[in-house]
Amino acid sequence: MTAPLTAALIVAAGRGIRAGGGLAKQWQTVAGRPVIDWTLDAFRAAPSIGPIVVVLPQGDTESRVTGQADLILTEGGATRAASVAAGLAALEGTRAARVLIHDAARPCISVALIEAVAKALDTHPAAAPALPVTDALWTGKGATVTGVQDRTGLYAAQTPQGFALDAIRAAHSQYTGQAADDVEVARAAGMEVAIVPGESDNMKITRPEDFARAERILAGGVDVPPMRLGNGFDVHRFAPGDHVILCGVKVPHDRTLSGHSDADVGMHAVTDAIYGALADGDIGRHFPPSDPQWKDADSAIFLKHAVARVAEHGYRIANIDCTLICEQPKIGPHAAAMQEAMAGLMDLPPSAVSIKATTTERLGFTGRGEGIAAQATALLVRA
Repeated sequence: MTAPLTAALIVAAGRGIRAGGGLAKQWQTVAGRPVIDWTLDAFRAAPSIGPIVVVLPQGDTESRVTGQADLILTEGGATRAASVAAGLAALEGTRAARVLIHDAARPCISVALIEAVAKALDTHPAAAPALPVTDALWTGKGATVTGVQDRTGLYAAQTPQGFALDAIRAAHSQYTGQAADDVEVARAAGMEVAIVPGESDNMKITRPEDFARAERILAGGVDVPPMRLGNGFDVHRFAPGDHVILCGVKVPHDRTLSGHSDADVGMHAVTDAIYGALADGDIGRHFPPSDPQWKDADSAIFLKHAVARVAEHGYRIANIDCTLICEQPKIGPHAAAMQEAMAGLMDLPPSAVSIKATTTERLGFTGRGEGIAAQATALLVRA
């Protein structure tokens, strides 16, 4: 007998502001990949899972999962319950009879746990993983303990939570008010929910420090380094003109620098140093020179993107050191302005940004005045 088709509904409609990083947590990077990619790959690898619905934030027209042909995308609502209801509606016409509802911010979910919840639906209308509460529980007011709570029979809920599709769809249509999860909605409709043993690694990313724990789990137990170091190097040749752009500052000169963008060689070196510290490629990977939209682009676009990636990886920039290599123009009179400009773009104090210059004693292409080179180092530390 053929088993009923089981769908996955991945809730990714939240804004995730408590996790920090300036980006919703499901789009941030952990162990080198976006959080949601880890989550989706686990469900793709689960033999029991058929169609996968991803519920996106309202107005998210440029989602990072757009274009993945195996996904059904739909827009969520103002509450989690509304978002789940939208996802359930998107499953109409898929022939799915069961659904596992999972938070995108639980990227450490195992295929074994997905299969255990799906298997429990063979004998129960609903099932969900949970861990028995083992810590002592207190009640409190402010910073003061006001009492203790008996932990007997208490469980910490996890996802995915599985249901007969028609039953949970009907339960959501009847439910009013705010629900902590879909089990609460199901129980309000009279559904019996079986408890499946959860997994301690199946954590939910909620706070900034959770990224480090998730990274240790997803990287196979390897400790996340407390700091990362990267270097960048760039060269641009001279062309006819009357100024150069160096580290965000317009410097008068009898020539300009040639490049696909504004050819800010110093800013390019710093940007690549940051990408290098993250093992995240280089400017060319993120902003291909073959793409005409980056023609004559302000290099600040590239630098700001790299800085945002630092936060997504759970780091912050400790300091930047950049050396401009040229005979002319003279950098000294403009170094302080460059320092201020670069610090502002990276949201750093000027004391964390070093801009300096050297010559090659008239040796090589820079010595012959054919162009300018720059090298940079970036130190990142855990946020």
